[in-house]
Amino acid sequence: MQRRQFLKSALTASAATVAATGTSLAQPAAGGREYYQLRKYHLFRGPGVQRTEGYFRDALIPTLNRMGMKNIGAFSVNYGPETPTYYLVIPGSDLTTLANLDNVLAKDEAFVKLAEPYWKAPAGQPNFITSEYSLLSAFEGWPKITPPDTTKKRIFHLRTYISPTHFDHVRKVEMFHHGEFKIFNEAGCGQVFYGDRIIGQPMPSLTYMLTFPDMAALEAGWAKFIAHPEWKKLSTDPYYAFEPTVTSVDSIVLNPLSMSQV
Repeated sequence: MQRRQFLKSALTASAATVAATGTSLAQPAAGGREYYQLRKYHLFRGPGVQRTEGYFRDALIPTLNRMGMKNIGAFSVNYGPETPTYYLVIPGSDLTTLANLDNVLAKDEAFVKLAEPYWKAPAGQPNFITSEYSLLSAFEGWPKITPPDTTKKRIFHLRTYISPTHFDHVRKVEMFHHGEFKIFNEAGCGQVFYGDRIIGQPMPSLTYMLTFPDMAALEAGWAKFIAHPEWKKLSTDPYYAFEPTVTSVDSIVLNPLSMSQV
């Protein structure tokens, strides 16, 4: 089959998949699918690290919980060129609130008082070098964050897949729904969340998080995933394999901070 004909057939199949669910990949349907605000803080060493941890622990996470937002994830990158770097994953059901979260928090008097050491850090001793926010829409097939047992030792694998076109991105999202969730489960990989990026960079892309007891379990889980016969079948299916669905992967290992609820 010529590539043009294949593309036409594949686009029709993708449209049918979306139409069958009655929803867009970027707009969750009613019934409980979450949105996620994903934050990345590249910190200055020194006082900024302590202020940031105190802000998460004493001001931000308790206020988000009071607002009805649960399962807030707080993580650190221990190794890499941008350390110290912290990540936050904030789940919520209301997109408007998440998109305007800092403005909403600024109107909460109790929060403002608790956040003062962080929000009013001296100009000569800023908390972070850069901060980046993006918004994600939970996958239809994994509509809510699934925290692991927070009483046990755990690490997290945060992965972002960047696609060359929106069509390739749609196909990659479909791959998770058509087998990857099941394969991850059978390979012993804990699945935390899956999100389709709707605001922020890079685009088009998706981000998901897996969890493991330690690095040995992470490596073993991925080895089982890659060797799984259903992954071999799915990844060589002509619909997914005729051209790359992903051209770049951002892959980092995170440790939970003491105040993390994930």
